[in-house]
Amino acid sequence: MEVFGTSKEFLFGNKIEWETVGEGVQRQIMGYDNKIMLVNVKFEIGAIGAIHEHYHSQVTYVESGKFELTIGEQTKTVKGGDAFYIPPHVLHGVVCIEEGRLVDVFSPIREDFMINK
Repeated sequence: MEVFGTSKEFLFGNKIEWETVGEGVQRQIMGYDNKIMLVNVKFEIGAIGAIHEHYHSQVTYVESGKFELTIGEQTKTVKGGDAFYIPPHVLHGVVCIEEGRLVDVFSPIREDFMINK
């Protein structure tokens, strides 16, 4: 595993840049070390988090908004205050129904998010 270091202990959201990662989707990488990573993701209405899979475990808190979420062969609507778990290698994706924000936790770190960091 490539070593990416560790984030600072105190992380202030207004000092961390958002990066555009798709049409209507922005990501803000917060805290991390090689074992865990926290990422904020903002979605505009109609934005899509395309169906994909990865070897990381993922737990996500729906901070705000409403999303049509697919995990494996199940699709459900989740909204602010809900959460979900995605096991490694399971296909998943979202469609934003109401503008909102997701807070993703990955284990281990998403190396693909760290390119150019």
